[in-house]
Amino acid sequence: MSRIRKQRAAQSASTDPRAMPDRVAGLRAPAQEPVLDEIDRRLINAFQGGFPICERPFQVAAETLGLDEETLIARIDALLKAGVLTRFGPLFNADRMGGVNVLAAMSLPPAKFENIVEFVNLQPEIAHNYQREHALNLWFVGAAETPEKVEATFAYIESVSGFPIYRFPKEREFFVELKLEA
Repeated sequence: MSRIRKQRAAQSASTDPRAMPDRVAGLRAPAQEPVLDEIDRRLINAFQGGFPICERPFQVAAETLGLDEETLIARIDALLKAGVLTRFGPLFNADRMGGVNVLAAMSLPPAKFENIVEFVNLQPEIAHNYQREHALNLWFVGAAETPEKVEATFAYIESVSGFPIYRFPKEREFFVELKLEA
């Protein structure tokens, strides 16, 4: 479980870390746009396309930016806490490892949107999600070792939230290398 999901689970009022929260936990009120300095921008830009795989990856990565390991870790943590980054970690292609990825969407009323998003985020099988200005306003990816595990997660979300999930299983794979310049 990611650090963010652990924090959200700890903040949930329920003893079940996957249970639907009755309040939005861990969400901050909108604040001013964070100010990124040149080092933050270089860090964000450098690691969208890869990160060292070795015994001390943060040390190697820090050296490429002219930083020390401790400073790099502190900066990543600060970017996560400020909400500039929502996660920092690998993206695994589950189906290439024998698992499955399924794109999914929900149509949620504005009054329930934040609580349901919080609940969806607590599920370990949910890789990431995003809001859209569309009838299907919440999109996310379910990823697990088996199709049955993804389906069980979707069924659980549906049963607790009371809203259906629309599944869009992959028929063909397209590689779009999206990198956003900071």
